[in-house]
Amino acid sequence: QVQLVESGGGSVQAGGSLRLSCAASGRTFSSYVMGWFRQAAGKEREFVAAIRGSGGPTYYADSVKGRFTISRDNAKNMVYLQMNSLKPEDTAVYYCAADIRIRVVTSPREYSYWGQGTQVTVSS
Repeated sequence: QVQLVESGGGSVQAGGSLRLSCAASGRTFSSYVMGWFRQAAGKEREFVAAIRGSGGPTYYADSVKGRFTISRDNAKNMVYLQMNSLKPEDTAVYYCAADIRIRVVTSPREYSYWGQGTQVTVSS
């Protein structure tokens, strides 16, 4: 039902910024909860940020709070993750995810649809 494609990853120095984008297909995009997760080499996939449909709240992992901002443009079927003050610890493959019904936004198993991922590398 939903296809997701991430873009915007790359290599930056510590303290730099990147903006990730996720293009989504779907007739009812505005009804979907959208999340960002990341997975570093040899580690479990972890929650980064999530946003519910229009009027809903946003959620952030403690490690990125104050530095990352999730947003969406339902008219364009797009979700964004603005990442500022990047740290080497942020290095990972970043994935966007979606589902029409999410009870625990921080749990990856709650999401049915996933993008292919985009690599973010932050050098010190």
